[in-house]
Amino acid sequence: MSQQYPNWAHDQLMREYYDHYWGFPVHDERELFRMLTLEMFQAGLSWATIWRKQAAFDEAFANFDIQQIASFDDQKIEQLMQNAAIIRNRRKIEATINNARVLQKYHEMGKTLDHLLWSFVNGQPIELNAQSDTVLPAKTSLSTTIAQQLKKAGFKFTGPTTIFSLLCAVGIVNGRVK
Repeated sequence: MSQQYPNWAHDQLMREYYDHYWGFPVHDERELFRMLTLEMFQAGLSWATIWRKQAAFDEAFANFDIQQIASFDDQKIEQLMQNAAIIRNRRKIEATINNARVLQKYHEMGKTLDHLLWSFVNGQPIELNAQSDTVLPAKTSLSTTIAQQLKKAGFKFTGPTTIFSLLCAVGIVNGRVK
């Protein structure tokens, strides 16, 4: 039987993303922060645009080392604003640094983004039993609740739509085609 793809996986790049990344459970803290950041940058753009630039984002943001990003200063922000290989949105760059600092404080308290995100589903992915033509919602009550919790913690650019996209990308919500 040939691989079934969701409608959005319409080209080779998106099919590779679907085959190797999208919807598989992620518990690695750095990778969760990376995907949160990429999803945040995606707001208002296509995911394909962001995914094509993923290597440039990895390089620009110190391979998403939370400690390093938390130490970024105004000079580094200006350097990132000159980097044509990434999305040069000052508010999103500043939000990434802010989010790394919030996460750094979380870690100092013995907390993790992994635990926070997965605690909302008791560590078990929500199964959507999607078909290739299933249209996923832009947001859900779960993503709204998590977005509110992240905002309360101090995270920026983490609204319900961004969070739902993240939940699907990291397998907390399993929207993979059955």
